[in-house]
Amino acid sequence: MSRHKLFRAEQLPVFQNKMFTTCEEALACPKGDLELVQDSGSGLIFNAAFDPILLEYDSNYQNEQAHSPVFRRHLDDVRAIIAHWFQSSTLIEVGCGKGHFLEYLTQHGFSITGIDPAYEGNNPHVIAACFEPGLGVSADGIILRHVLEHIVDPVGFLQGIAEANGRKGLIYIEVPCFDWICRNRAWFDLFYEHVNYFRIGDFFRIFANVVESGHLFGGQYLYVVADLATLRRPQAVATEEVQFPEDFTSDIDTYAKQILQDDGRRQRAVWGGASKGLIFSLYMKRRGAEIETIIDINPAKQGKYVAASGLLVTSPNEAIQSLSPGSDIFVMNSNYFDEIVQQSNQLFNYIKVDQHEF
Repeated sequence: MSRHKLFRAEQLPVFQNKMFTTCEEALACPKGDLELVQDSGSGLIFNAAFDPILLEYDSNYQNEQAHSPVFRRHLDDVRAIIAHWFQSSTLIEVGCGKGHFLEYLTQHGFSITGIDPAYEGNNPHVIAACFEPGLGVSADGIILRHVLEHIVDPVGFLQGIAEANGRKGLIYIEVPCFDWICRNRAWFDLFYEHVNYFRIGDFFRIFANVVESGHLFGGQYLYVVADLATLRRPQAVATEEVQFPEDFTSDIDTYAKQILQDDGRRQRAVWGGASKGLIFSLYMKRRGAEIETIIDINPAKQGKYVAASGLLVTSPNEAIQSLSPGSDIFVMNSNYFDEIVQQSNQLFNYIKVDQHEF
């Protein structure tokens, strides 16, 4: 099978949400290449240069987004979909992480078990293991949120879930939307840690029966509810061939030139200490365009340094005190725009990066 090359980036940090205690450690973080391709046999899109050996998750990995009211409203939307299909069902969340969404569903009356080998909490309904037949655990429905993009063989992983669950029940899958990334020229949303990039059409080829599908979070995420019994190996179709934008990264130089032309007269910060903010700050650093700091509302990230760019993460209150009024704030996700303006008392010049503003 051949592979159609789409995009390449070199020496990206292997983790976007792993925090470091010193700038030196952040700059020296493990790095890997991104070689995005589309497989001609399956039609799936993935990083052909991905090496899972480089990734080792530990307690320094911080990816909790529920500190934001905007993101909690997104979780409400997800709960409504799950309630429609799974209200009277027993559930398993595969890859439940720190268990926030599981506990959220439990509070709303769902019967749910979490499974994640990296879980560190004390919830008795979470099993710190991989989901496999040997666990002897099954349910009416499976939840798989923002896991599949991290898996080297996503279809094989789904087959393992199906077999462990007796090839029965529905599965809710939520992942970032590759069509949104291409349409919005979101170069800051391509990074090493995500080995796979999905479109809704991919899941209609992976499952013979998708009972519901759609987009969430302003189109940035896609979801499907599918019948596990209809899982199959996908076959590529000509209409699903990716037409990758030729001008995909043109904004990188635009932002860098604007920053450099200012000649240091204006302070600049990135709001969003996760994947988008890290990639943006890294590309600016590589072009000599200075960013002062990264702002994030997650207390677990504040006072720590982000990978590769080595920028310090500050709280909104610290940013208000340290940045001059009128400083540029690069808002990495405009879903949070109103929340960010309110939290920072409307003191700054706010730039929506995902809407190509400057």
